[in-house]
Amino acid sequence: MKKILVTGALGQIGSELVMKLREEYGSDQVIASDIRTMDGDVVHSGPFEILDVTDDQKMHDIAKKYQVDTIIHLAALLSAKAENNPQLAWNLNMGGLVNALEVARELGTKFFTPSSIGAFGPTTPKDNTPQDTIQRPTTMYGVNKVAGELLCDYYYHKFGVDTRGVRFPGLISYVTPPGGGTTDYAVEIYYEAIKKKTYSSYIAEGTYMDMMYMPDAIRAIIQLMEADPDRLTHRNAFNVTAFSAAPEDFEKAIRKHIPEFEMDYDVDPVRQSIAESWPNSIDASAAREEWGFRAEFDLDKMTEDMLKKLDSKLKNANHV
Repeated sequence: MKKILVTGALGQIGSELVMKLREEYGSDQVIASDIRTMDGDVVHSGPFEILDVTDDQKMHDIAKKYQVDTIIHLAALLSAKAENNPQLAWNLNMGGLVNALEVARELGTKFFTPSSIGAFGPTTPKDNTPQDTIQRPTTMYGVNKVAGELLCDYYYHKFGVDTRGVRFPGLISYVTPPGGGTTDYAVEIYYEAIKKKTYSSYIAEGTYMDMMYMPDAIRAIIQLMEADPDRLTHRNAFNVTAFSAAPEDFEKAIRKHIPEFEMDYDVDPVRQSIAESWPNSIDASAAREEWGFRAEFDLDKMTEDMLKKLDSKLKNANHV
């Protein structure tokens, strides 16, 4: 990667990925884009373009203008929001992906887009879910992700586009507030633990899902994009994970640092049904074997870092 275009750059992944890429490859080498703009490092630390990913011509023009050799396509509507507006989700998630793949084909760039554990469904094996297994999701977001995985495979086999991707679990970050995902409780709980010492979980006790701290997710994207293509058997939609946890596991981890923290449950039926259709834990051995993936943060290590960074962030925000 030398010149990189990132779509959805102000989202949960993009806001941290752009800064890491600029640190690694140079500020002028990473073009951030989003449908909106806002004050912050992503906009001011390097090139930034307003881009609606459903506008294929503008995407092509921006990629050509900067002579990019890599497209990292992150723009998407997440699981809970997608379920509330399935037609918008299809138009944005699939329309934007096709446009991005077409630009990659036309300009000969490398291409990354994330899939998700949402690509699995209730008939997928729940424990230690294999890399290659049945995928019959029951959500629009999941349907989008399965279609996206297949589409990226198609563009590789049909047109030779160097497509790569991972299936992300729930991602946890102190940088960007939650953005409408089913696993967002695992971010909200840290905010509320610091602010109020209490949290009401919309996901039920005993509901296990795979999770990952954002630094591990960012590292995985860069590592996969830099991997030797000859080693990649799967290319798209590698299972990756750091740990599997239920809400009560987060409660226990937080109480090691905030003993007075208390949690109860106010289950959201929509997000709970989505969560129950996903795996309890997934097998990431293909990613380890083909490009050396390894997560550095388990739940306890992440919790310690998350509370420290978030506490500092919230104190600074209160002093502004």
